[in-house]
Amino acid sequence: MNRRIRELLKRGEDETLDYKQQISDAGKIAKTMSAFANHKGGTLLVGVKDNRKISGIRCEDEKYMLDLAARFYCKPEVELTMYEHDIGDKRIIECFVNPGDDKPYYAKGEDGKWWAYVRVKDQTLLASKIVLDVLRRQSSGYPTVIEYSSKEQALLEYLRENDRITMQKFRKLVNISTRRASKILVNLISAGVIRSHTTEKAEYYTLV
Repeated sequence: MNRRIRELLKRGEDETLDYKQQISDAGKIAKTMSAFANHKGGTLLVGVKDNRKISGIRCEDEKYMLDLAARFYCKPEVELTMYEHDIGDKRIIECFVNPGDDKPYYAKGEDGKWWAYVRVKDQTLLASKIVLDVLRRQSSGYPTVIEYSSKEQALLEYLRENDRITMQKFRKLVNISTRRASKILVNLISAGVIRSHTTEKAEYYTLV
């Protein structure tokens, strides 16, 4: 077993690493690919159980499914780099999903619609509208210009005294519309002033 694979197995699943015993559904694996591409890339180890035990796979079948997911279940198409490794008498695939240059990346859902995902620790979660707008801003290449009005100042003062704030709390704090609040949050996140945190139940914001 080479050193890199040993380190990946020792590390455990996180925001840039996911284990898959096999690829049985191109649509499902496309969600993880979308999340990795929307972040800073990530690695899929195929032929590895969640408990880090090597199960092995038939490489050609799995490579076909990975390529199918990247080409036809991701939009834009996700770029992959794949390597095969022999671990004893078993073979696994190390599949690196390159960080995307054309964010946001979407995965085709069972409903036929396209949804964007983000990686949070070892989970793949649906991206919020705020996150999508931030990804679009990052891909546009345009500089972020921040106007420090009383609204921005009130938000930053609140976060200096409190751990976090939600969109709803921010709107009530400064009495503005969802659209205006979203624009301010996207600007501040894009400028690296605040950070967005996504969970299964809610999204909140903190100072960087």
